[in-house]
Amino acid sequence: MKIYIKKFLALVFFFIFAGMFFLNCTDRSRPVRITMLVLGNRPTNNRTSVVLREINKRLVSELNAELHLRHIEWSDWQTRYQLAFAAGDGSFDLAVTATDWLYGWELVRRGGFFPMTPEMLQENAPRTWEEVIPEHWEMCTLDGKIWFIPEDQYTQYTNHGVYWRGDWAREGGIYQVTTFDELEAYFDVVKQNQPQAYPWDVAGDPGGGLLNGYLTSNTNTQGILSASIFCYNNDDPYTVVCPYMDSDAMIDAAIMFNRWSQKGFWREDVMNYRGLTRDLFFAGFSGADAHHTMTYYSSIRPGMDRLQPGSDVQFFYFGMENNNVRKDIITHGAMAINATSRNPDLALRVYDLLRNDKEIYMLLNYGIYGEDYLINSEGKLERPEGWEAVTHGLATNFWAGRMDKYTPLDANWWSGTEALIEHFNSFAHEYPMLKFAFDDSNVGAELAAMNNVLVSQIGQIGFGRTRESPEQAVANLRRDLMAAGYEKVKAEVQAQLDAFWAANK
Repeated sequence: MKIYIKKFLALVFFFIFAGMFFLNCTDRSRPVRITMLVLGNRPTNNRTSVVLREINKRLVSELNAELHLRHIEWSDWQTRYQLAFAAGDGSFDLAVTATDWLYGWELVRRGGFFPMTPEMLQENAPRTWEEVIPEHWEMCTLDGKIWFIPEDQYTQYTNHGVYWRGDWAREGGIYQVTTFDELEAYFDVVKQNQPQAYPWDVAGDPGGGLLNGYLTSNTNTQGILSASIFCYNNDDPYTVVCPYMDSDAMIDAAIMFNRWSQKGFWREDVMNYRGLTRDLFFAGFSGADAHHTMTYYSSIRPGMDRLQPGSDVQFFYFGMENNNVRKDIITHGAMAINATSRNPDLALRVYDLLRNDKEIYMLLNYGIYGEDYLINSEGKLERPEGWEAVTHGLATNFWAGRMDKYTPLDANWWSGTEALIEHFNSFAHEYPMLKFAFDDSNVGAELAAMNNVLVSQIGQIGFGRTRESPEQAVANLRRDLMAAGYEKVKAEVQAQLDAFWAANK
Protein backbone atom coordinates (compact mmCIF):
# COMPACT_ATOMS: atom_id res chain seq x y z
CA MET A 1 0.00 0.00 0.00
CA LYS A 2 2.81 2.41 0.90
CA ILE A 3 4.39 1.77 -2.50
CA TYR A 4 1.17 2.80 -4.26
CA ILE A 5 0.85 5.92 -2.11
CA LYS A 6 4.44 6.92 -2.94
CA LYS A 7 3.82 6.37 -6.63
CA PHE A 8 0.61 8.37 -6.44
CA LEU A 9 2.31 11.27 -4.66
CA ALA A 10 5.15 11.17 -7.17
CA LEU A 11 2.68 11.48 -10.01
CA VAL A 12 0.90 14.36 -8.25
CA PHE A 13 4.15 16.31 -7.78
CA PHE A 14 5.17 15.51 -11.38
CA PHE A 15 1.98 17.01 -12.76
CA ILE A 16 2.18 20.03 -10.43
CA PHE A 17 5.75 20.88 -11.46
CA ALA A 18 5.01 20.08 -15.11
CA GLY A 19 2.08 22.48 -14.95
CA MET A 20 4.20 25.18 -13.35
CA PHE A 21 6.84 24.70 -16.01
CA PHE A 22 4.21 24.94 -18.72
CA LEU A 23 2.74 28.12 -17.22
CA ASN A 24 6.16 29.73 -16.90
CA CYS A 25 6.89 28.95 -20.52
CA THR A 26 3.54 30.41 -21.49
CA ASP A 27 4.18 33.60 -19.47
CA ARG A 28 7.57 34.07 -21.07
CA SER A 29 6.08 33.77 -24.54
CA ARG A 30 3.33 36.32 -23.92
CA PRO A 31 4.38 39.84 -25.05
CA VAL A 32 4.99 42.31 -22.24
CA ARG A 33 2.69 45.32 -22.32
CA ILE A 34 4.55 48.67 -22.36
CA THR A 35 2.23 51.64 -21.94
CA MET A 36 3.22 55.16 -22.93
CA LEU A 37 1.49 58.19 -21.40
CA VAL A 38 0.82 60.84 -24.04
CA LEU A 39 -0.97 64.19 -24.10
CA GLY A 40 -4.03 64.66 -26.29
CA ASN A 41 -7.54 63.42 -26.83
CA ARG A 42 -8.22 59.76 -27.53
CA PRO A 43 -8.42 58.66 -31.16
CA THR A 44 -11.71 59.30 -32.94
CA ASN A 45 -10.95 56.83 -35.74
CA ASN A 46 -9.18 53.48 -36.07
CA ARG A 47 -5.95 54.65 -37.69
CA THR A 48 -4.00 54.82 -34.42
CA SER A 49 -4.89 51.22 -33.54
CA VAL A 50 -4.04 50.08 -37.08
CA VAL A 51 -0.63 51.73 -36.86
CA LEU A 52 0.06 50.31 -33.41
CA ARG A 53 -0.65 46.81 -34.70
CA GLU A 54 2.02 47.33 -37.37
CA ILE A 55 4.51 48.69 -34.85
CA ASN A 56 3.81 45.83 -32.48
CA LYS A 57 4.64 43.26 -35.12
CA ARG A 58 8.21 44.54 -34.93
CA LEU A 59 8.25 45.02 -31.17
CA VAL A 60 6.93 41.52 -30.47
CA SER A 61 9.41 39.98 -32.88
CA GLU A 62 12.43 41.85 -31.57
CA LEU A 63 11.63 42.58 -27.91
CA ASN A 64 8.59 40.46 -27.03
CA ALA A 65 6.85 43.72 -26.15
CA GLU A 66 3.64 45.47 -27.19
CA LEU A 67 3.20 49.24 -27.16
CA HIS A 68 -0.04 50.70 -25.84
CA LEU A 69 -1.00 54.36 -25.42
CA ARG A 70 -2.76 56.07 -22.55
CA HIS A 71 -4.08 59.53 -23.39
CA ILE A 72 -4.31 62.47 -21.00
CA GLU A 73 -7.16 64.38 -22.61
CA TRP A 74 -7.03 68.16 -22.91
CA SER A 75 -9.95 68.73 -20.58
CA ASP A 76 -8.28 69.56 -17.23
CA TRP A 77 -5.03 68.05 -18.54
CA GLN A 78 -2.80 69.67 -15.88
CA THR A 79 -4.62 67.91 -13.06
CA ARG A 80 -5.09 64.62 -14.92
CA TYR A 81 -1.40 64.43 -15.82
CA GLN A 82 -0.17 64.90 -12.27
CA LEU A 83 -2.76 62.52 -10.83
CA ALA A 84 -1.53 59.79 -13.20
CA PHE A 85 1.80 59.83 -11.35
CA ALA A 86 0.28 60.32 -7.91
CA ALA A 87 -1.65 57.06 -8.32
CA GLY A 88 1.62 55.11 -8.14
CA ASP A 89 -0.04 52.02 -9.57
CA GLY A 90 2.46 51.10 -12.28
CA SER A 91 -0.23 51.35 -14.95
CA PHE A 92 2.15 52.97 -17.45
CA ASP A 93 5.85 52.80 -18.19
CA LEU A 94 6.96 55.60 -20.51
CA ALA A 95 5.75 59.18 -20.10
CA VAL A 96 5.91 62.13 -22.45
CA THR A 97 6.96 65.03 -20.26
CA ALA A 98 8.57 68.48 -20.31
CA THR A 99 10.26 70.80 -17.86
CA ASP A 100 8.58 73.98 -19.07
CA TRP A 101 4.92 72.95 -19.32
CA LEU A 102 4.54 69.38 -17.97
CA TYR A 103 5.95 69.65 -14.45
CA GLY A 104 9.11 67.69 -15.21
CA TRP A 105 11.39 68.83 -12.41
CA GLU A 106 8.48 69.07 -9.98
CA LEU A 107 7.71 65.39 -10.63
CA VAL A 108 11.37 64.52 -10.08
CA ARG A 109 11.12 66.09 -6.61
CA ARG A 110 7.89 64.19 -5.89
CA GLY A 111 9.39 60.85 -6.89
CA GLY A 112 7.32 60.48 -10.04
CA PHE A 113 10.12 59.32 -12.34
CA PHE A 114 12.47 56.36 -12.38
CA PRO A 115 16.13 57.41 -12.01
CA MET A 116 18.27 56.32 -14.95
CA THR A 117 22.03 55.76 -15.05
CA PRO A 118 24.46 55.98 -17.97
CA GLU A 119 24.95 52.22 -17.76
CA MET A 120 21.21 51.57 -17.94
CA LEU A 121 20.87 53.80 -21.01
CA GLN A 122 23.94 52.38 -22.72
CA GLU A 123 22.61 48.86 -22.29
CA ASN A 124 18.93 49.44 -23.15
CA ALA A 125 18.92 52.52 -25.38
CA PRO A 126 22.35 52.49 -27.03
CA ARG A 127 21.41 54.47 -30.12
CA THR A 128 19.74 57.18 -28.07
CA TRP A 129 22.74 57.29 -25.73
CA GLU A 130 25.07 57.90 -28.66
CA GLU A 131 22.81 60.48 -30.36
CA VAL A 132 22.37 62.74 -27.31
CA ILE A 133 25.54 64.72 -26.61
CA PRO A 134 27.08 64.66 -23.09
CA GLU A 135 26.14 68.30 -22.43
CA HIS A 136 22.48 67.50 -23.01
CA TRP A 137 22.58 64.46 -20.73
CA GLU A 138 24.06 66.73 -18.08
CA MET A 139 21.11 69.11 -18.44
CA CYS A 140 18.80 66.18 -17.66
CA THR A 141 20.79 65.08 -14.61
CA LEU A 142 20.16 65.92 -10.97
CA ASP A 143 21.76 64.36 -7.90
CA GLY A 144 23.81 62.06 -10.10
CA LYS A 145 20.79 60.50 -11.83
CA ILE A 146 19.41 61.05 -15.33
CA TRP A 147 15.69 61.82 -15.25
CA PHE A 148 14.79 62.64 -18.85
CA ILE A 149 15.70 61.77 -22.40
CA PRO A 150 15.58 65.12 -24.23
CA GLU A 151 13.93 65.71 -27.58
CA ASP A 152 17.06 67.64 -28.48
CA GLN A 153 17.33 66.88 -32.20
CA TYR A 154 14.04 68.28 -33.36
CA THR A 155 13.75 71.92 -34.45
CA GLN A 156 10.63 73.80 -33.47
CA TYR A 157 9.61 77.21 -32.19
CA THR A 158 6.62 77.62 -29.93
CA ASN A 159 7.03 81.33 -29.25
CA HIS A 160 3.67 83.02 -29.51
CA GLY A 161 2.25 85.90 -31.49
CA VAL A 162 -0.69 87.20 -33.52
CA TYR A 163 -1.74 86.17 -37.03
CA TRP A 164 -3.10 89.02 -39.18
CA ARG A 165 -4.40 89.34 -42.73
CA GLY A 166 -2.11 91.06 -45.19
CA ASP A 167 -4.92 91.67 -47.69
CA TRP A 168 -7.16 93.46 -45.20
CA ALA A 169 -4.18 95.47 -43.93
CA ARG A 170 -3.27 96.73 -47.41
CA GLU A 171 -6.87 97.75 -48.08
CA GLY A 172 -6.48 100.18 -45.19
CA GLY A 173 -2.98 101.37 -46.06
CA ILE A 174 -1.18 99.18 -43.50
CA TYR A 175 1.90 97.40 -44.84
CA GLN A 176 3.57 96.00 -41.74
CA VAL A 177 2.79 94.94 -38.18
CA THR A 178 5.97 94.75 -36.13
CA THR A 179 4.85 96.53 -32.94
CA PHE A 180 1.74 96.65 -30.79
CA ASP A 181 1.05 100.20 -32.03
CA GLU A 182 1.06 98.89 -35.60
CA LEU A 183 -1.19 96.01 -34.54
CA GLU A 184 -3.63 98.59 -33.19
CA ALA A 185 -3.55 100.44 -36.52
CA TYR A 186 -4.36 97.15 -38.29
CA PHE A 187 -7.26 96.48 -35.93
CA ASP A 188 -8.54 100.00 -36.65
CA VAL A 189 -8.75 99.36 -40.39
CA VAL A 190 -10.40 95.96 -39.88
CA LYS A 191 -12.99 97.62 -37.65
CA GLN A 192 -13.56 100.29 -40.31
CA ASN A 193 -13.53 98.17 -43.46
CA GLN A 194 -14.75 94.69 -42.44
CA PRO A 195 -18.15 95.10 -40.73
CA GLN A 196 -18.75 91.33 -40.75
CA ALA A 197 -15.68 90.68 -38.57
CA TYR A 198 -14.32 91.57 -35.20
CA PRO A 199 -10.69 92.73 -35.45
CA TRP A 200 -9.89 89.91 -32.99
CA ASP A 201 -12.73 87.56 -32.12
CA VAL A 202 -11.34 85.92 -29.03
CA ALA A 203 -12.55 83.90 -26.08
CA GLY A 204 -11.30 85.82 -23.05
CA ASP A 205 -9.12 83.95 -20.59
CA PRO A 206 -7.75 84.59 -17.08
CA GLY A 207 -4.23 84.82 -18.54
CA GLY A 208 -5.00 88.19 -20.06
CA GLY A 209 -4.81 87.54 -23.80
CA LEU A 210 -1.93 89.54 -25.27
CA LEU A 211 -0.76 91.00 -21.95
CA ASN A 212 2.32 88.82 -21.50
CA GLY A 213 3.14 89.24 -25.18
CA TYR A 214 3.11 93.00 -24.73
CA LEU A 215 5.52 92.71 -21.81
CA THR A 216 7.82 90.44 -23.82
CA SER A 217 7.84 93.01 -26.63
CA ASN A 218 8.34 96.03 -24.38
CA THR A 219 10.71 94.79 -21.69
CA ASN A 220 13.91 92.78 -21.85
CA THR A 221 12.50 90.02 -19.68
CA GLN A 222 11.48 86.38 -20.01
CA GLY A 223 9.64 84.18 -17.53
CA ILE A 224 11.44 81.87 -15.13
CA LEU A 225 9.96 78.44 -15.80
CA SER A 226 7.84 77.06 -12.96
CA ALA A 227 8.16 80.30 -10.95
CA SER A 228 4.74 81.93 -11.38
CA ILE A 229 4.95 85.56 -12.57
CA PHE A 230 8.65 85.97 -11.84
CA CYS A 231 11.08 86.73 -14.64
CA TYR A 232 14.72 87.35 -15.43
CA ASN A 233 16.32 90.12 -17.46
CA ASN A 234 18.21 88.86 -20.51
CA ASP A 235 21.21 90.94 -19.45
CA ASP A 236 21.10 89.73 -15.84
CA PRO A 237 19.47 86.30 -15.75
CA TYR A 238 20.06 85.59 -12.06
CA THR A 239 18.26 88.60 -10.64
CA VAL A 240 14.52 88.09 -10.15
CA VAL A 241 12.23 90.74 -11.60
CA CYS A 242 8.48 90.99 -12.20
CA PRO A 243 7.07 93.35 -14.84
CA TYR A 244 3.59 92.98 -13.35
CA MET A 245 4.93 94.72 -10.25
CA ASP A 246 7.90 96.85 -11.24
CA SER A 247 7.57 97.91 -14.89
CA ASP A 248 5.74 100.90 -16.38
CA ALA A 249 5.10 98.63 -19.38
CA MET A 250 2.39 96.97 -17.29
CA ILE A 251 0.55 100.28 -16.97
CA ASP A 252 1.06 101.05 -20.66
CA ALA A 253 -0.40 97.65 -21.56
CA ALA A 254 -3.45 98.15 -19.35
CA ILE A 255 -4.12 101.56 -20.95
CA MET A 256 -3.74 100.12 -24.47
CA PHE A 257 -6.03 97.13 -23.91
CA ASN A 258 -8.63 99.32 -22.22
CA ARG A 259 -8.59 101.51 -25.33
CA TRP A 260 -8.90 98.45 -27.59
CA SER A 261 -11.90 97.27 -25.60
CA GLN A 262 -13.58 100.66 -25.95
CA LYS A 263 -12.93 100.58 -29.70
CA GLY A 264 -14.74 97.26 -29.97
CA PHE A 265 -11.79 95.18 -31.15
CA TRP A 266 -13.40 92.16 -29.47
CA ARG A 267 -16.84 91.23 -28.14
CA GLU A 268 -18.29 93.02 -25.14
CA ASP A 269 -18.88 89.63 -23.50
CA VAL A 270 -15.33 88.54 -24.28
CA MET A 271 -14.72 87.08 -20.81
CA ASN A 272 -17.72 84.77 -21.12
CA TYR A 273 -17.51 83.97 -24.84
CA ARG A 274 -16.45 80.42 -25.71
CA GLY A 275 -16.90 80.27 -29.48
CA LEU A 276 -14.59 78.50 -31.92
CA THR A 277 -12.64 81.61 -32.81
CA ARG A 278 -10.10 79.92 -35.07
CA ASP A 279 -12.92 78.61 -37.22
CA LEU A 280 -14.23 82.17 -37.42
CA PHE A 281 -10.80 83.37 -38.55
CA PHE A 282 -10.73 80.69 -41.26
CA ALA A 283 -14.25 81.72 -42.32
CA GLY A 284 -13.40 85.42 -42.63
CA PHE A 285 -15.26 86.63 -39.53
CA SER A 286 -12.21 87.58 -37.46
CA GLY A 287 -9.24 89.71 -38.40
CA ALA A 288 -6.75 87.89 -36.20
CA ASP A 289 -5.90 84.75 -34.31
CA ALA A 290 -3.13 84.00 -31.84
CA HIS A 291 -0.88 81.04 -31.09
CA HIS A 292 2.72 80.03 -31.80
CA THR A 293 5.16 79.85 -34.69
CA MET A 294 4.71 76.18 -35.53
CA THR A 295 0.94 76.58 -35.69
CA TYR A 296 1.45 79.49 -38.09
CA TYR A 297 3.53 77.69 -40.68
CA SER A 298 1.94 74.25 -40.35
CA SER A 299 -1.73 75.15 -40.06
CA ILE A 300 -2.76 78.80 -40.12
CA ARG A 301 -0.96 80.05 -43.22
CA PRO A 302 -1.65 77.01 -45.43
CA GLY A 303 -5.21 76.78 -44.12
CA MET A 304 -5.96 80.42 -44.87
CA ASP A 305 -4.29 80.23 -48.29
CA ARG A 306 -6.74 77.44 -49.10
CA LEU A 307 -9.89 78.78 -47.42
CA GLN A 308 -9.32 82.53 -47.93
CA PRO A 309 -7.25 82.80 -51.13
CA GLY A 310 -5.12 85.94 -51.20
CA SER A 311 -5.45 86.54 -47.45
CA ASP A 312 -1.65 86.59 -47.15
CA VAL A 313 -1.70 85.90 -43.39
CA GLN A 314 1.35 87.27 -41.59
CA PHE A 315 2.80 86.57 -38.14
CA PHE A 316 3.55 89.28 -35.59
CA TYR A 317 5.52 87.36 -33.00
CA PHE A 318 6.00 88.71 -29.50
CA GLY A 319 9.47 90.17 -29.09
CA MET A 320 9.66 91.19 -32.76
CA GLU A 321 10.29 94.84 -31.89
CA ASN A 322 13.13 94.14 -29.44
CA ASN A 323 14.49 90.75 -30.60
CA ASN A 324 13.29 89.18 -27.36
CA VAL A 325 12.67 85.59 -28.50
CA ARG A 326 13.71 82.50 -26.58
CA LYS A 327 14.45 79.16 -28.19
CA ASP A 328 12.49 76.13 -27.11
CA ILE A 329 14.44 74.29 -24.44
CA ILE A 330 15.67 70.77 -25.21
CA THR A 331 13.25 69.40 -22.62
CA HIS A 332 10.22 71.17 -24.08
CA GLY A 333 9.59 67.58 -25.13
CA ALA A 334 11.23 64.73 -23.20
CA MET A 335 10.71 61.10 -22.28
CA ALA A 336 10.77 59.77 -18.75
CA ILE A 337 10.10 56.42 -17.11
CA ASN A 338 7.34 56.12 -14.54
CA ALA A 339 8.80 55.50 -11.09
CA THR A 340 6.47 52.53 -10.60
CA SER A 341 7.04 50.93 -14.01
CA ARG A 342 7.38 47.16 -13.71
CA ASN A 343 9.62 46.99 -16.76
CA PRO A 344 11.88 50.06 -16.92
CA ASP A 345 14.66 48.33 -18.90
CA LEU A 346 12.25 46.99 -21.50
CA ALA A 347 10.52 50.37 -21.69
CA LEU A 348 13.86 51.93 -22.63
CA ARG A 349 14.46 49.31 -25.30
CA VAL A 350 11.05 50.08 -26.79
CA TYR A 351 11.78 53.82 -26.72
CA ASP A 352 15.12 53.32 -28.44
CA LEU A 353 13.30 51.76 -31.40
CA LEU A 354 10.53 54.36 -31.46
CA ARG A 355 13.09 57.14 -31.70
CA ASN A 356 15.82 55.63 -33.85
CA ASP A 357 14.35 52.96 -36.14
CA LYS A 358 13.15 54.87 -39.21
CA GLU A 359 10.45 52.36 -40.17
CA ILE A 360 8.91 52.41 -36.70
CA TYR A 361 9.42 56.18 -36.40
CA MET A 362 7.50 56.82 -39.62
CA LEU A 363 4.72 54.47 -38.57
CA LEU A 364 4.37 56.11 -35.17
CA ASN A 365 4.40 59.69 -36.42
CA TYR A 366 2.82 59.46 -39.88
CA GLY A 367 1.17 56.06 -40.29
CA ILE A 368 1.31 53.54 -43.13
CA TYR A 369 2.89 54.65 -46.40
CA GLY A 370 0.32 54.85 -49.18
CA GLU A 371 -2.61 54.86 -46.76
CA ASP A 372 -1.79 57.69 -44.35
CA TYR A 373 0.98 59.56 -46.15
CA LEU A 374 3.10 59.80 -49.29
CA ILE A 375 6.56 61.23 -50.00
CA ASN A 376 6.71 63.31 -53.18
CA SER A 377 9.60 63.77 -55.60
CA GLU A 378 10.97 66.66 -53.49
CA GLY A 379 11.09 64.45 -50.40
CA LYS A 380 8.17 66.24 -48.77
CA LEU A 381 5.25 64.60 -47.01
CA GLU A 382 1.87 64.59 -48.72
CA ARG A 383 -1.47 63.00 -47.88
CA PRO A 384 -3.37 60.58 -50.14
CA GLU A 385 -6.39 61.88 -51.99
CA GLY A 386 -9.39 62.05 -49.69
CA TRP A 387 -7.32 62.15 -46.50
CA GLU A 388 -8.91 64.19 -43.71
CA ALA A 389 -7.43 64.79 -40.28
CA VAL A 390 -10.62 63.93 -38.38
CA THR A 391 -11.26 60.63 -40.16
CA HIS A 392 -7.68 59.59 -40.90
CA GLY A 393 -5.39 61.45 -38.49
CA LEU A 394 -3.26 59.72 -35.85
CA ALA A 395 -3.40 60.39 -32.11
CA THR A 396 0.03 58.96 -31.24
CA ASN A 397 1.39 62.37 -30.12
CA PHE A 398 5.00 61.27 -29.80
CA TRP A 399 6.34 64.62 -28.59
CA ALA A 400 9.33 63.15 -26.81
CA GLY A 401 11.76 61.84 -29.37
CA ARG A 402 11.17 63.42 -32.74
CA MET A 403 14.23 63.69 -34.96
CA ASP A 404 14.92 66.20 -37.72
CA LYS A 405 16.74 63.58 -39.78
CA TYR A 406 13.62 61.40 -40.01
CA THR A 407 11.03 64.19 -40.17
CA PRO A 408 10.05 65.20 -43.71
CA LEU A 409 8.87 68.71 -44.39
CA ASP A 410 5.15 68.72 -45.01
CA ALA A 411 4.30 69.75 -48.58
CA ASN A 412 1.22 71.50 -47.20
CA TRP A 413 3.22 73.70 -44.84
CA TRP A 414 3.87 77.31 -45.73
CA SER A 415 6.65 77.67 -48.29
CA GLY A 416 8.48 80.17 -46.07
CA THR A 417 8.83 77.75 -43.14
CA GLU A 418 12.55 77.09 -43.46
CA ALA A 419 13.37 80.78 -43.90
CA LEU A 420 11.36 81.68 -40.79
CA ILE A 421 13.13 79.05 -38.69
CA GLU A 422 16.52 80.24 -39.97
CA HIS A 423 15.50 83.80 -39.03
CA PHE A 424 14.77 82.78 -35.44
CA ASN A 425 17.95 80.70 -35.27
CA SER A 426 19.94 83.82 -36.12
CA PHE A 427 19.08 85.70 -32.94
CA ALA A 428 16.86 83.75 -30.50
CA HIS A 429 18.57 83.10 -27.18
CA GLU A 430 18.87 80.02 -25.02
CA TYR A 431 17.15 79.66 -21.68
CA PRO A 432 19.97 80.26 -19.17
CA MET A 433 18.80 78.05 -16.29
CA LEU A 434 17.51 74.81 -17.79
CA LYS A 435 17.95 72.70 -14.65
CA PHE A 436 16.49 75.26 -12.27
CA ALA A 437 13.19 74.14 -10.79
CA PHE A 438 11.55 76.34 -8.22
CA ASP A 439 10.51 74.45 -5.09
CA ASP A 440 7.37 76.13 -3.75
CA SER A 441 7.09 74.07 -0.57
CA ASN A 442 8.09 77.02 1.66
CA VAL A 443 5.64 79.45 0.07
CA GLY A 444 2.76 77.28 -1.07
CA ALA A 445 0.11 79.26 0.78
CA GLU A 446 1.40 82.57 -0.52
CA LEU A 447 1.54 81.29 -4.10
CA ALA A 448 -2.02 80.03 -3.84
CA ALA A 449 -3.15 83.44 -2.57
CA MET A 450 -1.27 85.18 -5.38
CA ASN A 451 -2.84 82.88 -7.93
CA ASN A 452 -6.30 83.77 -6.68
CA VAL A 453 -5.48 87.44 -7.23
CA LEU A 454 -4.08 86.80 -10.71
CA VAL A 455 -7.03 84.66 -11.83
CA SER A 456 -9.53 87.31 -10.73
CA GLN A 457 -7.74 90.38 -12.14
CA ILE A 458 -5.28 89.66 -14.98
CA GLY A 459 -7.94 88.68 -17.50
CA GLN A 460 -9.91 91.84 -16.76
CA ILE A 461 -6.81 93.98 -17.26
CA GLY A 462 -5.70 92.17 -20.42
CA PHE A 463 -9.09 92.60 -22.08
CA GLY A 464 -9.79 96.11 -20.80
CA ARG A 465 -12.83 95.08 -18.78
CA THR A 466 -11.95 96.59 -15.39
CA ARG A 467 -14.48 98.82 -13.64
CA GLU A 468 -11.81 101.28 -12.56
CA SER A 469 -9.28 103.10 -14.73
CA PRO A 470 -6.46 100.96 -16.15
CA GLU A 471 -3.94 102.78 -13.96
CA GLN A 472 -6.01 102.08 -10.85
CA ALA A 473 -6.55 98.47 -11.91
CA VAL A 474 -2.77 97.91 -12.01
CA ALA A 475 -2.38 99.66 -8.66
CA ASN A 476 -5.05 97.39 -7.16
CA LEU A 477 -3.37 94.31 -8.63
CA ARG A 478 -0.04 95.27 -7.10
CA ARG A 479 -1.62 96.05 -3.74
CA ASP A 480 -3.43 92.71 -3.64
CA LEU A 481 -0.36 90.73 -4.71
CA MET A 482 1.66 92.38 -1.96
CA ALA A 483 -1.04 91.45 0.57
CA ALA A 484 -1.00 87.87 -0.72
CA GLY A 485 2.71 87.47 0.05
CA TYR A 486 4.49 88.65 -3.11
CA GLU A 487 7.65 89.82 -1.33
CA LYS A 488 8.07 86.53 0.52
CA VAL A 489 7.68 84.51 -2.67
CA LYS A 490 10.06 86.75 -4.62
CA ALA A 491 12.69 86.42 -1.87
CA GLU A 492 12.31 82.62 -1.96
CA VAL A 493 12.71 82.51 -5.76
CA GLN A 494 15.80 84.73 -5.50
CA ALA A 495 17.32 82.62 -2.74
CA GLN A 496 16.88 79.42 -4.73
CA LEU A 497 18.20 81.07 -7.88
CA ASP A 498 21.28 82.29 -5.96
CA ALA A 499 21.91 78.76 -4.73
CA PHE A 500 21.46 77.38 -8.23
CA TRP A 501 23.90 79.93 -9.66
CA ALA A 502 26.48 79.20 -6.97
CA ALA A 503 26.28 75.47 -7.70
CA ASN A 504 26.42 75.82 -11.47
CA LYS A 505 28.96 78.57 -12.17
